Amino acid sequence: MKRLVKILLPILIIIGWEAISVFLIKNEFILPRVESVVFILMHPLQDILGCGSLAKSAVISIKRVLIGFFIAALVAVPLGIGMGWSEKIHDFFYSIVELLRPVPPIAWIPLALAWFKIGLASIAFIIFIGAFFPILLDTIHGVNGIRRTWVESAYTLGANDRLILYKVVIPGAAPTIWTGLRVGFGIAWMCVVAAEMLPGTTSGLGYLIMYSYNWGMVDTIIAGMITIGLIGLAMDLVFRAVETRKFKWRRLV
Repeated sequence: MKRLVKILLPILIIIGWEAISVFLIKNEFILPRVESVVFILMHPLQDILGCGSLAKSAVISIKRVLIGFFIAALVAVPLGIGMGWSEKIHDFFYSIVELLRPVPPIAWIPLALAWFKIGLASIAFIIFIGAFFPILLDTIHGVNGIRRTWVESAYTLGANDRLILYKVVIPGAAPTIWTGLRVGFGIAWMCVVAAEMLPGTTSGLGYLIMYSYNWGMVDTIIAGMITIGLIGLAMDLVFRAVETRKFKWRRLV
């Protein structure tokens, strides 16, 4: 019954979509029928007007988002640990972090193009910006959320600051850091699609959607959007599976 409830809304949306397309809109260029989109999804290796297949575009987008995301994680996690652990480091970086954090990643696009031109570097930079701040803030929160009794107990047993950081603080903050990585990846995935819609980009799911729009291929646009959602869902399930398996102890403390 629980599984049925989970799929009930998607089924109703598909039925409503087909009914509106057939009986109300009656125009494939505005709202294509469900089978037109399903056909594209079922043939992911088929070339689309010479701009690559759905599968190829998805692979390119995934590679780009992984590059930007891993760079963001490599910078944000150590910095977040430092800001959460040391008041001096926190005070040094706090103002600039709070100044830049509200700036949306898309606002960085002109600077990305000016600094890195059109290509992988500019796209990776936009992804980096999108993923960096969620990872950083959750890392800081995770370190600050360590129970004081754990730290005091470690000091009582003779541990020094460095040992406490590596044996108590970082492992204790790991679940919250992982949540930050999960949120950061979701935002990075949204950013890569937006960045691929920039003029001059010639590949990726974002480019495929814009290219299809120029040709009035609404079925391909919707298929690309569904692919984006499915990949994002799959990656989120991976993060959740690791969280459930590796951080079971969090529920017990």
